[in-house]
Amino acid sequence: MKILAAMSGGVDSAVAAARAVEAGHDVVGVHLALSRMPGTLRTGSRGCCTIEDSMDARRVCDQLGIPFYVWDFSERFKEDVVDDFISEYEHGRTPNPCMRCNEKIKFAALLEKAVALGFDAVVTGHYAKVITNENGNRELHRAADWAKDQSYVLGVLTHEQLKHAWFPLADTPSKAEVRAEAERRGFSVAKKPDSYDICFIPEGDTREWLAEHIEMNIGDIKDTEGNVLGQHEGSQAFTVGQRKGLKIGHPAPDGKPRFVLEIRPKSNEVIVGSKELLAVEEIRGIRCTWAGEPVAQFAEFIQRPAELGAASADIDITSQVRAHADPVLSSAHLEWVSDDESNDENALRLEIVVRLKEGLRGVAPGQTLVMYQDTRVLGQATINRAYSLERADV
Repeated sequence: MKILAAMSGGVDSAVAAARAVEAGHDVVGVHLALSRMPGTLRTGSRGCCTIEDSMDARRVCDQLGIPFYVWDFSERFKEDVVDDFISEYEHGRTPNPCMRCNEKIKFAALLEKAVALGFDAVVTGHYAKVITNENGNRELHRAADWAKDQSYVLGVLTHEQLKHAWFPLADTPSKAEVRAEAERRGFSVAKKPDSYDICFIPEGDTREWLAEHIEMNIGDIKDTEGNVLGQHEGSQAFTVGQRKGLKIGHPAPDGKPRFVLEIRPKSNEVIVGSKELLAVEEIRGIRCTWAGEPVAQFAEFIQRPAELGAASADIDITSQVRAHADPVLSSAHLEWVSDDESNDENALRLEIVVRLKEGLRGVAPGQTLVMYQDTRVLGQATINRAYSLERADV
């Protein structure tokens, strides 16, 4: 096959590309330039897709004897990832920019260009598996190494995108084995630290970065009874579940720490309370996408005419709301509800309703809910609302 290897400059993508070459495919390496700002140059092990990374990727391609190119996606990255990140925080939500980057850049813009140029598939160094089921449809599954599994951040991939995705590290038992292989191949990135933090916030201080991009105004910090406990310098810099940085100055009556329970951007208020009040039992998600063909119960429902209040049958799933969180036993169904974001009062939107069989804490609007059955990724939704076990006012 003609393969486009997305080269981040890290050890995982280097080994993935090497395995594709070793398998006899015609491989071309591409590094994505996602920012033109010099401040995104790597410091330590923060960030990804920097100038240093592009040079590391080039060295690997030279060793493999394959062509190497740098594609400038900086404008699209700013619009689809950075601007979206800012907008979500402005509206009191907590986005996941890595999910958006995978959705809009690495498996939309990149794949679109690759297919147009005649490539059969895009290879990346993600730890996840794509299989073809008995019906000939592609499915996304967890990797063999659950500790490094990245299927969560790939939950945004569509059926069409999965047709052209290949993850050569899917069955690798550990990251240590990938590093050992890189060392055997003589790659200089064999011991390169993993990237972390948000790539376009190289210093890692999200609050300070947001303050430079969003107008912050002083507002009240309140408890669930409406009592003013203190003031903040901008509600947009907080996220549900946050404990540090409240600066209330005096302890709660019970002496327990306070956590952010809710952000109200319209009134510029931050609501805080005890850890117990973070627990939720129901999550409603919007903008659902399916990683492959939807399961039968959902596919049948989606094909019916939209009708307010109509709901699909429940299915058993496990839910994951963070990249490294444990999955939680749940049930889920689809509903047609009024679209309160539309100017058309008769407009409907599809929501997924997930009921958790075990409590989850610190679930924030804007986060991504990824749904699984065993190792298979069913799809994802953006969390619109999470219902508390204890609070009737949420």
